[in-house]
Amino acid sequence: MTSAPPASATGLTAETGGRVPALSVRRLRLNAFRNYSQASLDPDRRPVVLTGANGAGKTNLLEAVSLLTPGRGLRRAKTSEVDRIVPGAAPTPWAVAATIDTDTGPVEIGTGRDPEGERRMVRIDGNPEKSQAVLGEYFSVVWLTPQMDRLFQDSAGERRRFLDRLIYGFDPAHAGRLTGYDKALRQRARLLKDGSRDAAWLGALEAQMIERGIAIAAARRVMADRLARACAREDGPFPGAGIAVEGDVETWLGEGAALDTEDRFGAALQANRARDAETGGAAVGPHRADLVVTHLAKELPAGQCSTGEQKALLIAIVLAHARLQAAERGAGPVLLLDEVAAHLDEARRDALFETVLGLGLQAWITGTDRVTFGAFGDRAQYFEVEAAQVRPAA
Repeated sequence: MTSAPPASATGLTAETGGRVPALSVRRLRLNAFRNYSQASLDPDRRPVVLTGANGAGKTNLLEAVSLLTPGRGLRRAKTSEVDRIVPGAAPTPWAVAATIDTDTGPVEIGTGRDPEGERRMVRIDGNPEKSQAVLGEYFSVVWLTPQMDRLFQDSAGERRRFLDRLIYGFDPAHAGRLTGYDKALRQRARLLKDGSRDAAWLGALEAQMIERGIAIAAARRVMADRLARACAREDGPFPGAGIAVEGDVETWLGEGAALDTEDRFGAALQANRARDAETGGAAVGPHRADLVVTHLAKELPAGQCSTGEQKALLIAIVLAHARLQAAERGAGPVLLLDEVAAHLDEARRDALFETVLGLGLQAWITGTDRVTFGAFGDRAQYFEVEAAQVRPAA
């Protein structure tokens, strides 16, 4: 790698009126991406407001930024699903290139689909990387989408992925541990399904699951605890939130030492081999954990709150995470807020915008009407999106 991972930095800028965000996208180029043949944006460090009709391509721009980090991006799409489709023509592999401002200087990130298949290629400052996990060392992004309005009612898997995304901002290696754990989990499940009783091979895979799984569970417990303390009180119009992670491995870590948890996890994996052979996967492990959120003032599980309250809780968690990251690493993540104004009253909307500005965050925000973002004034930059064309707003 040719550039050092970002550390902390402070400073002042006329663009933000406060702290210089160590992370911001200063150049974005898309090729054959979703509905875009090509697109180009050169934003400054201020929040980026994208307005236009539904279907114009606003969310696609946010997805492109999200793919500058490890994983499948905000839509969780397969690599080939991002290709631009033209009737009668073969799909063209997509590509995204960006210049990211960090406190150590600009970093050039490039990513896209390998023309030979589903693999996602990554380049840092022009040099190819073996794994997309390296992206987490340079860039941190957190997003909110309309689909996430049901996060507290959706599957536990969606909530785990949300929490893991927050962890990436503090511990980029978390992505690699998740990938390694999932690979070992799949290999073990395949062996058991095929009827293998190779104790040595199964034991080796379970040892990988135990090592990585305990590290994953520990990271989630720490992140949930820090967020719980940060969200314990109401934050202006945003409610206080109770936050915890529930699961067998997480419970064992809370009850004893990591070595005891290793023994209990290993014993559970061995004891459940026959059952796991029939059902697939594994009955025990961090892949079955759940993020539990409570509206503290109402003493209600988040999933039982109103739609507006659920969104307010979600925003409260994201803002608390941004503050924690800003305090620890010198700057918060880039925020991708897709149609964030939906279900927010004016007070909560304006409070969100003021917090973004106060933390010096570069946020990419979409909406159909520019009037919605009037509280930003000239403290944001505005782009109009129409029929896969992007231009600065007049």
